[in-house]
This record gives sequence, structure tokens and C-alpha cells, in this order.
Amino acid sequence: MEREDFIKGISLATAGVCLPLPVFSGDFSTQKLSKFEKSLVPVGRALEEEDYYVWCNSPIEGPDGKIHVFYSRWPKEKGMSGWIHQSEIAHAIANNPEGPFEYVSTILAPRGEGFWDATTCHNPSIHKVDGKYVLFFMGNSNGSMNTKRIGLATSDSLEGPWARPDKPLLEPGDKGSWDDLLTTNPSFIKRPNGEYWLYYKSLNAEKYNTEEGKVRGNRQYGLAVANSLEGPYKKYKGNPVVDFSVLGNNKQFEDAYVWYEDNKFKMIARDLGVFGMDYGLYLESKDGKSWKDPEIAYQPLKKYVKQPPAPDHLNRYGRAERPQLLFQNGKPTYLFTASQGGKYETASSFIFKIKSS
Repeated sequence: MEREDFIKGISLATAGVCLPLPVFSGDFSTQKLSKFEKSLVPVGRALEEEDYYVWCNSPIEGPDGKIHVFYSRWPKEKGMSGWIHQSEIAHAIANNPEGPFEYVSTILAPRGEGFWDATTCHNPSIHKVDGKYVLFFMGNSNGSMNTKRIGLATSDSLEGPWARPDKPLLEPGDKGSWDDLLTTNPSFIKRPNGEYWLYYKSLNAEKYNTEEGKVRGNRQYGLAVANSLEGPYKKYKGNPVVDFSVLGNNKQFEDAYVWYEDNKFKMIARDLGVFGMDYGLYLESKDGKSWKDPEIAYQPLKKYVKQPPAPDHLNRYGRAERPQLLFQNGKPTYLFTASQGGKYETASSFIFKIKSS
């Protein structure tokens, strides 16, 4: 294994194996920009809705040649925190990746008491798999973090109807495990060998409830594998596959998007302290389990565009989150992110074009 590979550093007591500690190059504050970042050309904001916060923009090219985006939104009067208890997943269409996008319909909304996705539907990630469209998403049942679970909706058409799951696709681990609080931020790949790989974010409940600096808990990523799309998904024994806690100072990450290109796994994600809170991370892996040192995937938005001063009610202003890619002819062509701000002082999509190398 190469020196810069990201090696998991957890003890597998049941297997009697102690994995080596992660190996890093040191101070990431001076790490060079990734080739991915250098390929980005800012396009600007899209999906600015007067009465809603817009988040989690996941694009796909349809058979009609149009660009379909599945995104989260919640009422403006609920404020930024409305995502956890009032979000729905909507569908919008544009003639090209740069918009303008027009709202079509809401495809998944909270179902109410008694359902696992009773109070919110969030984190959409759209794919075409096995001849149908699949939408991974997160729901919760009580408007709180501790009931966040990943689910899977399916349809024969981007226009719906969408078959909705009665149960979550992936549950948290046993009490005391690294992932005992929740499952969220799904990222999906179907492997050439027919396996279905689902990456997910989680954290430990005890650590989440302990204040450590400005960010609570320890957000990490695990991998679950299935032999069919609907599961069951079995968690990889070497989880978590990415864990920045060894860097100290409460460094974390979230919002990972994983894809396979050029004979390697690639990941972009939102930084939580490795380079800085307003950056994105870029990682590569040979096997999808051991990841190399992170590089910068994208910079704070002020590096790309000039924005007005932040309104008092937007405390995450100036950064891009929830990165998702648009693929055309098998290649990533646009990066869709979510960012606070815009003409309605809420949140919207922010799009980058990816220059071909």
C-alpha cells in the first residue's frame, strides 16, 4: 500500500485484528489544489425559489436530452434549520445544465406520524440503475437527528410515479458502535462485478452529544454492500472507511459523493476543518476502501464569485455544500452544489462547469 493511502485506524475486536493507524503527509493547510478543482468554471446560482430554501441538488440527463434535478426544499419561514423537520424532495427540469430550471412537482414529502420518513425527506441522489431510476434519500420520523435513515425510491420514469419504501434501506449500528446514531448522506455505485455499494455518513451518539470545539461528534463514512439493489446491505467489516479524527482538532467531513472513473474511485465532499470549513475535499482510492490523502476539491465561493455581505440569519454563508455530479456520455460535466444566499437571502443551487482535460 502506498504511503499516502488513507488506512483505517480502528480495532476490530471480534476479528482479533488491529488495523494500522492512518498515514498522512502532515499539514494539509498547504496542500495543492486538486486537478478536479482546477477544472472548475463557476456558472452561478440556479433554482432560486422565493418561498423556499433549496438544497441537495442532484442532476441527471434524461432520455429527452433535458437535465432533471432532484432537490430538497422547505418553506422560507422555517429558516435554515427547517431541513431537519420540514424538507421535501422536488423535481425540476431545464433544457441544458446551466438552466434555467423550472419546478415540475414534489415527488417525496413527509408522510406523517407512524412512518420512518414522517417529518422530513432530504439528501436526494439520483441514478439510473438496472434500467430504472433510483433515488436514494434520507428521512426521519421525529424531526431530529437520531432518527435519520437512508431510504430508496424507484421509478421507471423520471416523471414518476415513485415507489416509496415502507422501511429504511440502512439502519444504524449497535449501541456503542461508530455508527450507532443515524444513517444519512447516501452515495451509490454499482460495481462491474454486480455488487451494489452504498457509502453513508454516520457518527457515534455519545460523541455527537459531547461538544468538541465548534463541531460536535465525529462524522465518518462507512460502506455497505449488497447483491441486489434493494438489499439487504451488509456493512463492510473495516468501517469506517474514511475517518479524519486522527488529524486531531475535531477535523471531520460530510456530504460525500463517490464515483468510479479512470480505473479509480473518486470522492468529493464538504470539508469540516481539514483545510477549512468553506472548502471541499477530493480523495482517490484504488479499491474504494483505503483512501489517499485529501486534496482541495473546491474553494470558498469568494474565490469564484463576488457576493453581497452575509445577512445576519445565514451563518453558513460563503461555502458550497452537498456536491453532486452531472454525467454526460459517461463523464462528469457539471458540479451541482448548494449554498446559502442568492436574491431571496435563503439558499439555492450553485453550479460549476467541469472543463474536459
